[in-house]
Amino acid sequence: MRRSQFSYDLPQNLIAQQPLPGRGDSRLLVLSGSSAQIEDSTFRRLPDLLEPGDLLVLNDTRVIPARLFGRKPSGGRVEILVERPQGERVALAHLRASKALRADMTILIDGGGEARVLGRHGDLFRLSFDSDLMAILDRCGHVPLPPYIGRDDMQSDRERYQTVYADRPGAVAAPTAGLHFDETMLASLARKGIEQARVTLHVGAGTFQPVRVDEVRDHRMHSEWLQVTEETCRTISAAHARGNRVVAVGTTVVRCLETAAAGGELSPFEGLSNLFIYPGYEFRVVDAMITNFHLPESTLLMLVCAFAGTEAVLAAYRHAIRQRYRFFSYGDAMFVTGNRQGCRQ
Repeated sequence: MRRSQFSYDLPQNLIAQQPLPGRGDSRLLVLSGSSAQIEDSTFRRLPDLLEPGDLLVLNDTRVIPARLFGRKPSGGRVEILVERPQGERVALAHLRASKALRADMTILIDGGGEARVLGRHGDLFRLSFDSDLMAILDRCGHVPLPPYIGRDDMQSDRERYQTVYADRPGAVAAPTAGLHFDETMLASLARKGIEQARVTLHVGAGTFQPVRVDEVRDHRMHSEWLQVTEETCRTISAAHARGNRVVAVGTTVVRCLETAAAGGELSPFEGLSNLFIYPGYEFRVVDAMITNFHLPESTLLMLVCAFAGTEAVLAAYRHAIRQRYRFFSYGDAMFVTGNRQGCRQ
């Protein structure tokens, strides 16, 4: 399976640089994986696609302002992107500087505070901060907007690059499928009898890491921390027992649930997962998903192709480009049901 099989041509002007005025203002492309049928809709019509008793599973992670800027004692500029806090004052982070950073070097953070380099941890650096990390990020940090958004972050991104149900701080990228939901939509779904459950996956910067190998199976997937509770497992099992669907809001939720079911049965899970889902994967839990449009040749696009079929998904993407849908994090959404081979019957 070659990386090039997941390529498509995207005009740059279709990459959304700003969110729409309202969270629910986006368009929604509906794709049936079993028939490859495509329908153009709007996100506000999502309740029409769901039945009473269906279960939405949401990722309640909260994006932290994880990008810091600073300088070495010599004056050289340093950019810190916190990947994973490891306590109140320690974190794993990506560092970018003009020259290599060595252990015990101190970084002076713009806005106040210091970080000391403890050493390397694979591709990351382990840093020790001189005071509470979350306080430093809240005071000095910037929203780590994706690299394809060609502007600096603004104060408004602290709210809009965040789901309305975000609760547990730790992500450095938003679970973007959830950005379309507002309180009005959640209330409308509840009135229709659509249930909700929560999982947590702290999205890491690795979500933007390109697949650099030609053979897909040779790609080394990044790890992310996630938690699926016993209560969520019971709620999912009950939905399936009564014949309703489990609808994952985002690829992060898919990774959570499929990781928790990797042993054959859905069970509580807490820890790191490097699950890589690509065509040929047999889904155990998820029946439908809501997702944004993803980068060419990305692991997220491969996951959606595994769920609904590569040909069907890429045909839907070509349709979306012709119809000028908005792409990526601040873009439009898809509602996708699985193909007969890929999802639970």
